[in-house]
Amino acid sequence: FLTSFLTMKDIDNAVKRLASSQVKLFVGMLSGDAALFEQIAGILTNIFGPSDIESPVWSWEHTTYYQEEIGADLKRKFIFFEKLINPGDIAEIKLKTIELEKQHLNESGGRKINLDPGYLDTAKLVLVTTKNFSHRIYLNNGIYGEVTLIYSGRKYRSLPYTFPDYKTDEYLEVFNKARDIYKEQTSNK
Repeated sequence: FLTSFLTMKDIDNAVKRLASSQVKLFVGMLSGDAALFEQIAGILTNIFGPSDIESPVWSWEHTTYYQEEIGADLKRKFIFFEKLINPGDIAEIKLKTIELEKQHLNESGGRKINLDPGYLDTAKLVLVTTKNFSHRIYLNNGIYGEVTLIYSGRKYRSLPYTFPDYKTDEYLEVFNKARDIYKEQTSNK
């Protein structure tokens, strides 16, 4: 029925708009046990599909906020997924990562790993959290989103509230590389 009103060009344009509304999912992993990254990455790829880029493991000393629960000598790693997602799914993805954290608790009941999902597109990098704050917007089911980085002048740039580690050259290099892959993925659609 609809095809009698739509031309192939209309359908092609709709497909391109849909493809351009998809975003690149990533998960930041933070733990005192770097060996846990491989195990969690395996679980995440079972849920979200294969990864197409992974960061190195970096030492993480930007705050003591997580030390009591997760431990000292923290490490950070990012994993980016090949399959693009609808940005509206990010709150549900955060809930899945919270459940995964609960499956990996230490003897005192604290998390062994912190999982921070987010997404990027050509204009921004978005993180999600359970913590409300002035610059965050409510998404769904107790989850808030924030634009953490914006893309301007051929690179991602921080904002006044951007976490210090997300401002580092190492992170920005990986995010820009992931953005390049995302651009290739969406230009082929």
